[in-house]
Amino acid sequence: MKRIAVLGSTGSIGTSTLDVIAAHPEEMQLTAITAHNSWDLLAQQSQQFQPRWSVLSNAALKSTVSTDAFSDSTELLFGEDQIERVASSDEVDIVICGIVGAAGLKGAWAAIEAGKTVGIANKETLVVAGPLIMDLAARNNATLLPVDSEHNAIFQALQAGRPQEVKRVILTASGGPFRGATLSELEHVTPESALAHPTWEMGPKITIDSATMMNKALEIIEAKWLFNLSAEQISVVVHPQSIVHSMVEFVDGSVVAQLSPPDMRLPIQYALTYPDRKAGLNTPMDWSQAFGLTFEPPDLEAFPALRLGFEVAEKGGTCGAVLNAANEAAVERFLAGEFRFCDIATSCQQVLESHQFDPDPDLEELFLLDGWARKEIKKWK
Repeated sequence: MKRIAVLGSTGSIGTSTLDVIAAHPEEMQLTAITAHNSWDLLAQQSQQFQPRWSVLSNAALKSTVSTDAFSDSTELLFGEDQIERVASSDEVDIVICGIVGAAGLKGAWAAIEAGKTVGIANKETLVVAGPLIMDLAARNNATLLPVDSEHNAIFQALQAGRPQEVKRVILTASGGPFRGATLSELEHVTPESALAHPTWEMGPKITIDSATMMNKALEIIEAKWLFNLSAEQISVVVHPQSIVHSMVEFVDGSVVAQLSPPDMRLPIQYALTYPDRKAGLNTPMDWSQAFGLTFEPPDLEAFPALRLGFEVAEKGGTCGAVLNAANEAAVERFLAGEFRFCDIATSCQQVLESHQFDPDPDLEELFLLDGWARKEIKKWK
């Protein structure tokens, strides 16, 4: 029985993970769930799965939450430090890191430091602290398994060859709701239109990142550290059908791809059952129907965030932490109506260029720069 903790269980990744666990009761047991504010949904999950722990990281909710809404079998904990406690517990085997943004780093760090099998759905963990995370995993014999559909696809495709045979990986991007738009057309984008993703149902921050293609920029950086690649070994192609989730090109010219209808439960399940494959909840490909797959190069002029991803992957050091924090703060301002859509990438670039670069930072410096970048974005006009 695999004992699983889901960090961020009320988000899109978290709820999909719980669907997978519910489908495999003979093999998987939910041991811990966490949320920041959504205590009512967390309570429902507690009643359904009866985990050992439920954690609300927002300690201010302690006086207002109805504890009777939670299962009697569940211990309700409050505070960010409790996420680290359950993530590193001896009663947990696998930790799924689904907390959005840099806020997910501490829980992931605790799980990796404890030598867990860690499903990384939070790309910001590796964007902010990639070299430190990979070194920590190696020192503690932790296993990192990608849950993002693109990185999970690369992970699967890499099994077709040896590391030295990889020429490059190709990340696919849906193109978001503004695929084909010009830079001038993007000047008038509203939060409402940016939140209307054509393929995936995600939280607001990730959906805006998809619209700006900053999500793909972050995935470029994540892929570099996760798969030990150079920036030159990573490419991006726009694929609006979202059927091919990513590809690996080998030195002999062979390209191996992972295909499936878009459903996050498939990569989540593969991470939970690896190295085995099990029948799952996702809809299979229907090969009895005609369909087409198209690919096109991304427009770096209209979507300059993507260019930032390549630049940060090449430079490394403190750049990932600064870009990620600046983007999180810029997305908040855009959703609040304080930024134009195109201001997101522009402000991120300016903050990135103005920060004091360190090629070999420690974790404390990365957290300090995270706070600095957010403050810079708040001042940006």
